[in-house]
Amino acid sequence: MRIWSSVFIKDRQKAGIENAKAAGVYKGRKKHVDDSEIQRRIESGASKSAVARDMKISRMTVYRALANKKPQRNAR
Repeated sequence: MRIWSSVFIKDRQKAGIENAKAAGVYKGRKKHVDDSEIQRRIESGASKSAVARDMKISRMTVYRALANKKPQRNAR
């Protein structure tokens, strides 16, 4: 009985989340770090560890910000 009710609860939760996403309500956590600031510091020569330390964020956050950077094409 208990297993069946947990499956039912999970199904209802999943349906609720899908409905909220469709309505534009369920968007996740807001960003508190400016990716362009991280990219600017890295381009100016700072190490990833130094950027993370200075901005009081994790190195993984720095790597994610750099992964989101769109590659620049060389103009010829």
